[in-house]
Amino acid sequence: MDQLAALLDGPRARGAFLLRTILDPPWSLRIQDEAPLAVVAQVRGESWIWFDGGEPVRVEPGQVAVVRGPEPYTVADDPATPPQIVIHPGQRCATVDGESVHQAMDLGVRTWGDGPDGATVLLTGAYPMEGAVSRRLLDALPPLVVQPGGAVSRLLDAEIAKDEPGQEAVLDRLLDLLLIAVLRAHFATHHAPGWYRAMSDPVVGKAMRMLHNNPAHPWTVAALADEVGVSRAALARRFTELVGEPPMTFLTDWRLSLAADLLREPDATIGSVARKVGYGSPFALSAAFKRVRGVSPREHRDGVTR
Repeated sequence: MDQLAALLDGPRARGAFLLRTILDPPWSLRIQDEAPLAVVAQVRGESWIWFDGGEPVRVEPGQVAVVRGPEPYTVADDPATPPQIVIHPGQRCATVDGESVHQAMDLGVRTWGDGPDGATVLLTGAYPMEGAVSRRLLDALPPLVVQPGGAVSRLLDAEIAKDEPGQEAVLDRLLDLLLIAVLRAHFATHHAPGWYRAMSDPVVGKAMRMLHNNPAHPWTVAALADEVGVSRAALARRFTELVGEPPMTFLTDWRLSLAADLLREPDATIGSVARKVGYGSPFALSAAFKRVRGVSPREHRDGVTR
């Protein structure tokens, strides 16, 4: 598993919200669903997207916007068009006065809008829950990324309105592929974070993959250096230079991020999670979790399940 794949494990789609929206101008959607990450693919027509107080960004046909939440934003045919519909948490759709419009604008399977032949077609996918593992990825993204969608976007458009066996799993995977394609294009053309650039380094990239693939191993810098074939000092220096933090600090963050996600599982115990992420006892995990995150594993679990 490489760094991008590992970080995408957090927001990986599992029954994600997906919708094909067909609208005729003028139209304006106020999005305040609090989703941590959303993907908007422009199939037909054009849109403008902006956050409150921010500059509108144009999205052309064939382009895809990745929007980092949970702050509200607006998608419209024109920046001058006032909001007409508000998307609330749980994807509840209503007018600005609070009247539900879901049934009135239902156009069939995963399709919604004011008519089947509208000038604008959008595909929207929302990741409803932020995993702790994804935080490093989300922190590396600007609030709005716009890139070409390519073949994956067209394939998602062809599949989204189908109602066949296994369709939900197909759509989840297509949404993930579209997100990965957009992030790759973004990091290739903009200043990529250190951890992303480090993936291509023959020494540090290999070390990072080993830490990701086997976090429960009792790693030391010396043991990791032996595995990648350099001296302990050379690995520590190069890892810190490229990633921005020492190897063991990186490993601790990865282990605790994994632990935070695993604690969401209904049958997880602190002891079982501790073993999976490389801590010898529940006490050791609790001490590290409290030191780094400021709360105990139990407090974290109670907080995310309330």
